[in-house]
Amino acid sequence: MGKGKHDYLNEVRSNENDKMQLKRTIGYFDGVNFIIGAIVGAGIFVSPTGVLKYSLLNVGVALSIWSACGVISLMGALCYAELGTSLPLSGGEYSHIKRALGSLPAFIFIWTAMFTKPASNATRALLFAEYATQPFYGICPAPELLKKCLALTILWSLGILNGRSVKMATWVQTVFTVLKMMALSVIGIGGIVLLVRGRKENLVRFENAFSSEIPDASQIAEAFFQGLYAYGGWWSLNYMAEEMINPSRNIPLTVMTAIPAVTLFYLLVNISYLTVLTPKEIVSSVAVAVTWADRVIPSVAWVIPLSVAASIFGALNSSMFTLGRLSYAGSQSGHLPVLISMLNVHYWTPAPAMIFSTIIASIFIIPADLITLTNYFGFSVWLMIGLTCASLIVLRYREPNLQRPYKVFLPVAFAMVAVSLFLVLAPIVWSPKVQYIYALLFMLGGLLVYLPFVHFKLHFDFVDKITCYLQLLLEVSPAGGKYE
Repeated sequence: MGKGKHDYLNEVRSNENDKMQLKRTIGYFDGVNFIIGAIVGAGIFVSPTGVLKYSLLNVGVALSIWSACGVISLMGALCYAELGTSLPLSGGEYSHIKRALGSLPAFIFIWTAMFTKPASNATRALLFAEYATQPFYGICPAPELLKKCLALTILWSLGILNGRSVKMATWVQTVFTVLKMMALSVIGIGGIVLLVRGRKENLVRFENAFSSEIPDASQIAEAFFQGLYAYGGWWSLNYMAEEMINPSRNIPLTVMTAIPAVTLFYLLVNISYLTVLTPKEIVSSVAVAVTWADRVIPSVAWVIPLSVAASIFGALNSSMFTLGRLSYAGSQSGHLPVLISMLNVHYWTPAPAMIFSTIIASIFIIPADLITLTNYFGFSVWLMIGLTCASLIVLRYREPNLQRPYKVFLPVAFAMVAVSLFLVLAPIVWSPKVQYIYALLFMLGGLLVYLPFVHFKLHFDFVDKITCYLQLLLEVSPAGGKYE
């Protein structure tokens, strides 16, 4: 007897389930939590002062720039949504740049990202350690060794968690995103309540919001730079596109939910700060949310430092999750050692990629001077965003028949390329520093690795022996094979 159609479909599904690959376990709600978790860190609680400072304390201009930065971030995220739905691969910008612009630009991207992204994770881990230990030391500074040990503990705890279970990592992300949004809700609703009461001291900053000095073009540009930095992380969803359930639907829907939600909360929180504090007090405050809480809810002001720590923890978890997927994608393309693209045979997670990215982040924690070097790579973020949006334009013309479940209005992509170009050049032109040259030379230095090992495929036999040993030790298998 031949097989019936039902039996054949079951066999196909069984073969797909047996194949070693990342599983689609991340749904719409999980995606929203990852984006919000990646964007909202400590900045909105501690120092949301850059926009107000460069707006010359003009409340109306500052709030307008916060809104405009949210719109620009949404525009960029919609461009990424088209790429993520048409090419649902791990690796985010890296995978899209490689498809549209070729292997070399993609390698330069991952070469730079393997330096800047782990450094960013190390910074978050150290900041978490700062807020977690400070309550035990009062006005005295916590010992540096203690903070570094705690930071390493947090890094490796999250690294192991993400390497063992995607579901557990998404659960942790959900919990800490909810906690940070609850804290922002307390601040936002507190401001609304004070405004509704209509006291003059709470309304005075908004009655003539645009009456103070108007900043010039360079100051507005710097304010935009500060605001867009606060929205950083909106691009994180594409790193997990390969694991999204129904990416054609969920990626655009997730983006259209998360970015406007963050924009709304950012506006409400800033309005709440301005309701209680003067612009000068905000700019001079070391921790704005703490100052706000001391005046509005002094009996429970201790909640704010805990909220900051929770917010940093959530952002760190999201960043480590996405960095693991970037390493995984780079290895699959031959730009990183082959071991990094293997999956654990028990959990079907990119465990070697998580270990690799966690080791690099750990190196940055030990000598603090390394992290300060990454401050001069800020322009590289927008360079890669610009290249990614340019990739969308290239693919529209080169591959017009590529299936695109979601298509962004093409002028939006051109606008994002223009914005990215401006944000790359602005800091270099207005405040040139020799460190920018060093950063550029480091990026181009990737050619010294790319040419022999990627282009000419230079290979050493002993690497295969090390890979085989580590493969057995870590119990990992190449992705794409059938596991029995």
